[in-house]
Amino acid sequence: MIRRIAQKLVCVAALAAMVACATTEEAPPAPAPAPAPSKPAPAPAAPSAAPAPAPAPVAQPAPQPAKPKPLRVFTQVLFAFDKSVLAMSAQDTLDREVVVRFGEFSDLRFININGYTDRIGSVQYNQKLSERRAAAVKAYLVRQGADAAKIETTGYGKMYVGSMLPVVSCDQKDLKALIACLAPNRRAEVEVLGTGR
Repeated sequence: MIRRIAQKLVCVAALAAMVACATTEEAPPAPAPAPAPSKPAPAPAAPSAAPAPAPAPVAQPAPQPAKPKPLRVFTQVLFAFDKSVLAMSAQDTLDREVVVRFGEFSDLRFININGYTDRIGSVQYNQKLSERRAAAVKAYLVRQGADAAKIETTGYGKMYVGSMLPVVSCDQKDLKALIACLAPNRRAEVEVLGTGR
């Protein structure tokens, strides 16, 4: 190895000398170098039987797995007046917006279902109706493969607390028109929370 380095140095020195000779202007003679103190010649290197081992490769740190991202799915389904049975359109909405997205979760923490009613009827009756609506959505999702232990249901009736306001407010005097206007309030909201894949 020392021999190779010495050969390379000789080649570099010869190349430098050839470049210096190629110039048209002659350089003035260099002054004689001062005599260097004499050093004992280095001992010849012992011949090596094998080349020096290559340095061990540096281990690259393992790439960190991507942090799981929070995932939230939200939708709502509507109910007919004074009913807690899921219509086919509500089942289609749950299939399309909730059930097919279960596969996107690596960890599904919980499903929250809130049932609501419109303002027509007594407080007690609407409370029970909203609870039945939330329970109907839960039963459907369980049939579609959701874990019942991770589903929470709440019925809010026609009482709206805090930020939960009715979707619409209507003043119609005709009962049929009022029922039609209040349709968006007869709903169940579904929220699925967990971490994505």
